[in-house]
Amino acid sequence: MYFKKATLDDLDTIIDILSDGRNQLAEAGVNQWQGDYPSHKQITADIMQGSAYLFNADDNATVGAVAVVPSPDKTYDTAKAEWLNTTAPYVVIHRVAIHSSHAGHGYATQLFEKIIAHIAADHPEIKSIRIDTHADNQAMQHLIAKMNFKRVGEMVGVYHVDDVCYVYEKML
Repeated sequence: MYFKKATLDDLDTIIDILSDGRNQLAEAGVNQWQGDYPSHKQITADIMQGSAYLFNADDNATVGAVAVVPSPDKTYDTAKAEWLNTTAPYVVIHRVAIHSSHAGHGYATQLFEKIIAHIAADHPEIKSIRIDTHADNQAMQHLIAKMNFKRVGEMVGVYHVDDVCYVYEKML
């Protein structure tokens, strides 16, 4: 598995992957990404800022997408969290999805492993990685814990009114 930085030519592919992710969440009864997030505008901004990535299997099939956003990230301004890193640069993993047609192959774990290894090896100035997920998203919570992130707090109403999200951080 490998990843590549997305370009505007990849916009429709990313929208397809994230829309499929939205449908997977709805089918699982998770009230995350239901509505206008992540929006076309947000995905375009991710690409323009160099934060959007596509993940490809060894056969070159595009299986997933993710955004890796540099600090500071205003998303966490209202989080009630005890951050592990309060001074050094960090990145945030946002908008992670593996297309359902590629589910069950361990791609989500591989995506996280590749991104974490890339950040640690190629960006020594980055001292931690942050991520959040909806309180109902048990699958993502499990994956985040499996990748040795520590739950450091929560935030309410950031993406939708009254929605609770858990926030996590991993020191590098």
